[in-house]
Amino acid sequence: MKILAVDTSTEFCSVALRVADQEIVRDCEAGQRHSSLLLPMIDEVLGEAQLELRQLDGIAFGAGPGSFTGLRIACGVVQGLAYSVNLPVYGISSLLALVHGSGASKVIAALDARMGEIYHAAFVRQDDAWQAVVEANLCRPDAAPLVDGSGWYGVGSGFGAHAAALSERYGNALASTQPQAIPHARFIARLAQSAFAQGRGLPAKEALPLYLRDKVALTVREQEMLR
Repeated sequence: MKILAVDTSTEFCSVALRVADQEIVRDCEAGQRHSSLLLPMIDEVLGEAQLELRQLDGIAFGAGPGSFTGLRIACGVVQGLAYSVNLPVYGISSLLALVHGSGASKVIAALDARMGEIYHAAFVRQDDAWQAVVEANLCRPDAAPLVDGSGWYGVGSGFGAHAAALSERYGNALASTQPQAIPHARFIARLAQSAFAQGRGLPAKEALPLYLRDKVALTVREQEMLR
């Protein structure tokens, strides 16, 4: 199968083209430049593979949670491309993409959501599939849902921005953390491959973001209460 995947859910921007088991990847620290970088990166990976968009089997994207602006950019670009050549789309949770790239089998994912909160979930790997033991949620680090047992790996920027709170919250349950880990298009492509192979791709109009928060900024009063 030939799958294009993109992720702009964080300050990082990544694109991956997966053809069978081969991958062509472009990624960079984008800051606020996702909208200007994404299409050129897509053109680059397609050009390197000598493929046209219409030859793909589907387009996958990081559906969130994550940056509001980043998620809108990914969804808008994916919808436009998929509509233009009538390709199916498939959204993958940014938290699941984080987990899939960890190399561990018991993983807590935490992305810094700003405003003193994290996007959080926990997964275990069973028979080559991920099972959510804590569904995606938005929470304060000191109130993150607990997990059973030990040997858990913590991944994502939440473990950098809120290291002390999460370390205290999980204690000996955590074996190690990877605060530098990011959701990446290469893992989105791998996770979406079976969905496309099974015909579970969706119409372009269903390329929708996953928002866990309705507001993007704190009021002055709320900021003072956190100090």
